[in-house]
Amino acid sequence: MEFGIKIGTPEKQRGACVVVGIFESKKLSESAKILDKVTQGYIKKILTSGDMNGKVNTSLLLHHVPDTLFKRVLLIGLGNEQEFKEKTLQSAVGTVLSALQKTAVTDVTLFLADFPVKARTAAWKVSQIVIQACNGSYRFDQLKSKPENEQSALRKITLCINDRSELAACETALQQGLAIAHGMDFTKNLGNLAANMCTPTYLAKQAKDLAKAHKLKATVLEEKDMEKLGMGSLLAVARGTDEPAKLIVLEYSGSAKKDNPIVLVGKGVTFDTGGISLKPAAEMDEMKFDMSGAASVLGTLLAIAEMKLPIHVVGVIPATENMPSGRAIKPGDVVTSMSGQTIEILNTDAEGRLILCDALTYAERYNPKAVIDIATLTGACVIALGNSTTGLMTNDDGLAKELLSAGEEVGDRAWQLPLWDEYQDLLKSNFADIANIGGRAAGTITAACFLSRFTKKYRWAHLDIAGTAWKSGKDKGSTGRPVPLLTQFLITQANANS
Repeated sequence: MEFGIKIGTPEKQRGACVVVGIFESKKLSESAKILDKVTQGYIKKILTSGDMNGKVNTSLLLHHVPDTLFKRVLLIGLGNEQEFKEKTLQSAVGTVLSALQKTAVTDVTLFLADFPVKARTAAWKVSQIVIQACNGSYRFDQLKSKPENEQSALRKITLCINDRSELAACETALQQGLAIAHGMDFTKNLGNLAANMCTPTYLAKQAKDLAKAHKLKATVLEEKDMEKLGMGSLLAVARGTDEPAKLIVLEYSGSAKKDNPIVLVGKGVTFDTGGISLKPAAEMDEMKFDMSGAASVLGTLLAIAEMKLPIHVVGVIPATENMPSGRAIKPGDVVTSMSGQTIEILNTDAEGRLILCDALTYAERYNPKAVIDIATLTGACVIALGNSTTGLMTNDDGLAKELLSAGEEVGDRAWQLPLWDEYQDLLKSNFADIANIGGRAAGTITAACFLSRFTKKYRWAHLDIAGTAWKSGKDKGSTGRPVPLLTQFLITQANANS
C-alpha cells in the first residue's frame, strides 16, 4: 500500500474515489459540505432518499457524481460527532477498506478534517490511519496453494490536510506509521507460520536476515554456549524437544553515543504442548503463537531500524519448543538458573518464565537503562483483562507510566497490575529457592513476581500479552501487538534523549 499527503479540499482534487463522512442525523462533515456545495446539493439529496443515515460501519458508494473530479464518491458513517473517538476512527478506516474491497478502485482520498478526534493532532491521525489501513489490508496466504481472498485493487491512499504548517509533522507521522505497520506485519507473519516451519532455528535465521538488511548486530548462542553460561532453567525446558534451543541477540545502535541500551526480552516458545503437564487437545494448535513475544521484539526492531531512530536497543530472545519426552523435565524437578537461584518446577506448562528468567539475567551484562520483557505468559491474564488489554507489572512506577502513556498514544493499551510483596509468599518452595508457580490465585501477578526475582539490578517491566497477541475463532491469527506500544515507547525515549 502506498500513502501520500496533500494540502487541499475535495473540490480541487481528482482520482478514482474520494471519501467523505456523514454523521448521525445525516449531518455532513467538512469535506461533505464542500462537495455538496459544488454539486448543487447532490449529497443532501442522496441522504434525503434514506439510503445513508450516518451510523458507524455504514457506507454508500456513488458513481458519476456531477461536477466532481472523482469517478466515485464514498460516503461513510461516522456516528455521533460528539462521541467520535479513537475507536471510531479505526472503524471508519475499516469501513473504507471493506467498501472498496470488491471494487476496481485503485486510489482513494481521505480528508483528515472529517475525523474530529478530540485532542488529537493531524499527525496523530495520519499515523493511525496508516497503521489501521495496513492492518486491514493484511493477508496471510503464503501457505495456501490457492489464496481464497481476492486481492483488493486499492494501491494508494492520499491523506489531505488543510494547514500547510502541519505538513512536516504529518510526513514524519506517515513514515513512523508505515514503519510500525511493517513491524506489525513482520510480527504477524512469524506468528501465523506453522510451528513445524517457525522453529527456534528459523527465528534465529530471521534475526540474522533482519540484521543483514538493516545493519544490526546479530548473535545467536547455541545450547553449548548456554551451558557455559549456566542457563540451566532455559535448557531444562528445551530438554524435551529435538529442536535445538537458541538465545538470539539483536543490537540496534541508532544513537551517536554509546548510551546504555533499552533491552527488550521476548518469549520465544515456538510451540508449547505444556510438556509433561500436557495441555488439553482443544485449541492446542494456537500454541504456535507462544513465540509472539519474540516476534514482537523482532517487529519492533524492524520498525525502529526503518525509522533510523536515534536510540540504543538490544533484543534478547530465548527460543525453544516445550515438548513431552523421556528427557523432558518433570513436575518436582529442581533446576539451577543462570542467576544461581534454584527453581522447583511444579508445573512444566509454566515454562515461559523458566526461559525468560535466564534471558533477564543475561540482560544484566548490558547495564541497561531499562528492560522490558514481552510474553504470552498466563491464561489468567486473559481472564483478568480479556483480549483488549495487555497486562503490565513493573518494579518502577515511572517506567509503568511511560509504557501506559505510549499504549494510550497508539491505541495499544496496557493496564498495570500490582506487584506487592504479599504475592511473593505464594512462590515459596520446600525444596528450592523458588517454585515456578504460585497456584491459581493471582496467576498473572505471581508469574511476574517470579520474574522480578531476576530483575533486581535494573528498571524492569513485564508485558503479559496472552490475551492480545492473537485472535481465536474465524479471525484466528496474530495481531502484531504490542509492536505499536513498544515502538511508541522507544520513539518517546529517543525524543527525550535528543
